[in-house]
Amino acid sequence: MKSGGFHLSTIDKVLSWARSSSLWYVTTGGGCCADEILAAMGPRYDLERFGCVQQIDPRQADLLIVTGLISYKAATHLRALYDQMPAPKYVMCLGSCATGGGPFAPEFSYGVVPGADRIVPVDIYVPGCPARPEAIMNGLITLQEKIRGHQRSHPQA
Repeated sequence: MKSGGFHLSTIDKVLSWARSSSLWYVTTGGGCCADEILAAMGPRYDLERFGCVQQIDPRQADLLIVTGLISYKAATHLRALYDQMPAPKYVMCLGSCATGGGPFAPEFSYGVVPGADRIVPVDIYVPGCPARPEAIMNGLITLQEKIRGHQRSHPQA
Protein backbone atom coordinates (compact mmCIF):
# COMPACT_ATOMS: atom_id res chain seq x y z
CA MET A 1 0.00 0.00 0.00
CA LYS A 2 1.25 3.43 -0.85
CA SER A 3 -0.08 6.51 0.82
CA GLY A 4 1.32 9.87 -0.20
CA GLY A 5 4.59 8.42 -1.46
CA PHE A 6 5.39 6.39 1.69
CA HIS A 7 5.46 2.61 1.72
CA LEU A 8 3.76 1.30 4.83
CA SER A 9 5.44 -2.09 5.10
CA THR A 10 5.15 -2.36 8.87
CA ILE A 11 1.44 -1.67 8.75
CA ASP A 12 1.09 -4.25 5.96
CA LYS A 13 2.82 -6.83 8.15
CA VAL A 14 0.60 -6.01 11.12
CA LEU A 15 -2.55 -6.20 8.99
CA SER A 16 -1.56 -9.53 7.43
CA TRP A 17 -0.71 -10.91 10.89
CA ALA A 18 -4.08 -9.76 12.26
CA ARG A 19 -5.89 -11.16 9.23
CA SER A 20 -4.18 -14.53 9.54
CA SER A 21 -4.64 -14.75 13.31
CA SER A 22 -8.38 -14.16 13.28
CA LEU A 23 -9.88 -16.40 10.61
CA TRP A 24 -13.63 -16.64 11.04
CA TYR A 25 -14.99 -19.51 9.04
CA VAL A 26 -18.21 -20.90 7.70
CA THR A 27 -18.51 -24.55 6.66
CA THR A 28 -20.49 -26.15 3.87
CA GLY A 29 -21.37 -29.66 2.89
CA GLY A 30 -21.58 -32.68 5.06
CA GLY A 31 -20.45 -36.24 5.12
CA CYS A 32 -17.46 -37.64 6.97
CA CYS A 33 -15.36 -34.48 6.85
CA ALA A 34 -18.04 -32.52 8.70
CA ASP A 35 -17.55 -34.88 11.65
CA GLU A 36 -13.82 -34.22 11.54
CA ILE A 37 -14.44 -30.46 11.57
CA LEU A 38 -16.56 -30.94 14.68
CA ALA A 39 -13.77 -32.99 16.24
CA ALA A 40 -11.25 -30.26 15.39
CA MET A 41 -13.51 -27.68 17.06
CA GLY A 42 -13.68 -29.77 20.23
CA PRO A 43 -11.50 -29.51 23.32
CA ARG A 44 -8.82 -31.95 22.16
CA TYR A 45 -7.73 -29.98 19.07
CA ASP A 46 -9.41 -26.59 19.72
CA LEU A 47 -9.28 -24.54 16.52
CA GLU A 48 -10.02 -21.41 18.52
CA ARG A 49 -6.45 -21.29 19.82
CA PHE A 50 -5.44 -20.53 16.23
CA GLY A 51 -7.97 -17.70 16.08
CA CYS A 52 -10.59 -19.71 14.15
CA VAL A 53 -14.13 -18.99 15.20
CA GLN A 54 -17.14 -20.51 13.48
CA GLN A 55 -19.67 -18.07 12.07
CA ILE A 56 -23.22 -18.62 10.93
CA ASP A 57 -23.48 -15.65 8.59
CA PRO A 58 -21.13 -15.71 5.58
CA ARG A 59 -21.08 -11.90 5.61
CA GLN A 60 -18.97 -12.09 8.78
CA ALA A 61 -16.65 -14.92 7.68
CA ASP A 62 -13.43 -14.74 5.74
CA LEU A 63 -12.72 -18.48 5.42
CA LEU A 64 -14.95 -20.95 3.63
CA ILE A 65 -14.35 -24.60 4.50
CA VAL A 66 -15.79 -26.91 1.85
CA THR A 67 -16.46 -30.49 2.97
CA GLY A 68 -18.21 -33.45 1.42
CA LEU A 69 -19.25 -34.02 -2.13
CA ILE A 70 -20.72 -31.19 -4.17
CA SER A 71 -23.64 -31.92 -6.46
CA TYR A 72 -24.39 -29.74 -9.44
CA LYS A 73 -27.56 -28.55 -7.71
CA ALA A 74 -25.57 -27.43 -4.65
CA ALA A 75 -22.85 -25.78 -6.75
CA THR A 76 -24.90 -22.63 -7.35
CA HIS A 77 -25.56 -22.31 -3.63
CA LEU A 78 -21.85 -22.76 -2.83
CA ARG A 79 -20.97 -20.01 -5.30
CA ALA A 80 -23.64 -17.71 -3.82
CA LEU A 81 -22.25 -18.36 -0.33
CA TYR A 82 -18.74 -17.51 -1.55
CA ASP A 83 -19.96 -14.32 -3.22
CA GLN A 84 -21.58 -13.14 0.04
CA MET A 85 -18.29 -13.24 1.91
CA PRO A 86 -16.38 -9.96 2.22
CA ALA A 87 -12.91 -9.61 0.72
CA PRO A 88 -10.28 -10.80 1.44
CA LYS A 89 -11.71 -14.31 1.50
CA TYR A 90 -10.07 -17.71 1.54
CA VAL A 91 -11.23 -21.25 0.74
CA MET A 92 -10.05 -24.49 2.32
CA CYS A 93 -11.10 -27.74 0.65
CA LEU A 94 -11.26 -30.84 2.87
CA GLY A 95 -11.11 -34.46 1.87
CA SER A 96 -11.22 -36.34 -1.39
CA CYS A 97 -14.93 -35.74 -2.06
CA ALA A 98 -14.64 -31.95 -2.16
CA THR A 99 -11.25 -32.08 -3.86
CA GLY A 100 -12.04 -34.44 -6.73
CA GLY A 101 -15.39 -36.13 -6.23
CA GLY A 102 -14.04 -39.00 -4.11
CA PRO A 103 -15.70 -42.36 -4.65
CA PHE A 104 -18.55 -40.49 -6.35
CA ALA A 105 -16.22 -39.11 -9.03
CA PRO A 106 -17.71 -38.03 -12.36
CA GLU A 107 -16.60 -41.32 -13.90
CA PHE A 108 -19.19 -43.05 -11.74
CA SER A 109 -21.84 -40.38 -11.17
CA TYR A 110 -23.20 -37.68 -13.45
CA GLY A 111 -24.45 -35.43 -10.64
CA VAL A 112 -21.17 -34.74 -8.78
CA VAL A 113 -18.85 -31.79 -9.44
CA PRO A 114 -15.26 -33.04 -9.93
CA GLY A 115 -13.77 -30.65 -7.39
CA ALA A 116 -14.58 -27.43 -5.58
CA ASP A 117 -12.03 -25.56 -7.67
CA ARG A 118 -14.49 -25.66 -10.57
CA ILE A 119 -16.85 -23.44 -8.55
CA VAL A 120 -14.74 -21.29 -6.22
CA PRO A 121 -10.99 -20.53 -6.13
CA VAL A 122 -9.39 -22.84 -3.58
CA ASP A 123 -6.39 -21.69 -1.53
CA ILE A 124 -5.60 -24.80 0.52
CA TYR A 125 -6.33 -28.49 -0.12
CA VAL A 126 -6.37 -30.82 2.88
CA PRO A 127 -5.97 -34.48 1.88
CA GLY A 128 -7.61 -37.47 3.47
CA CYS A 129 -10.80 -39.46 3.40
CA PRO A 130 -11.90 -38.15 5.82
CA ALA A 131 -9.36 -35.46 6.60
CA ARG A 132 -8.13 -35.92 10.16
CA PRO A 133 -8.20 -33.03 12.66
CA GLU A 134 -4.40 -32.95 12.61
CA ALA A 135 -4.47 -32.47 8.84
CA ILE A 136 -7.10 -29.75 9.22
CA MET A 137 -4.88 -27.94 11.72
CA ASN A 138 -1.88 -28.31 9.39
CA GLY A 139 -3.93 -26.87 6.52
CA LEU A 140 -4.99 -24.00 8.73
CA ILE A 141 -1.38 -23.23 9.72
CA THR A 142 -0.37 -23.39 6.05
CA LEU A 143 -3.15 -20.95 5.16
CA GLN A 144 -2.05 -18.59 7.93
CA GLU A 145 1.52 -18.67 6.62
CA LYS A 146 0.24 -18.02 3.11
CA ILE A 147 -1.71 -14.98 4.32
CA ARG A 148 1.34 -13.65 6.18
CA GLY A 149 3.47 -14.11 3.08
CA HIS A 150 5.84 -16.70 4.54
CA GLN A 151 7.23 -19.58 2.58
CA ARG A 152 7.62 -23.01 4.12
CA SER A 153 11.02 -24.56 3.65
CA HIS A 154 10.82 -28.06 2.25
CA PRO A 155 13.53 -30.55 3.21
CA GLN A 156 15.69 -31.83 0.38
CA ALA A 157 15.09 -35.47 -0.46
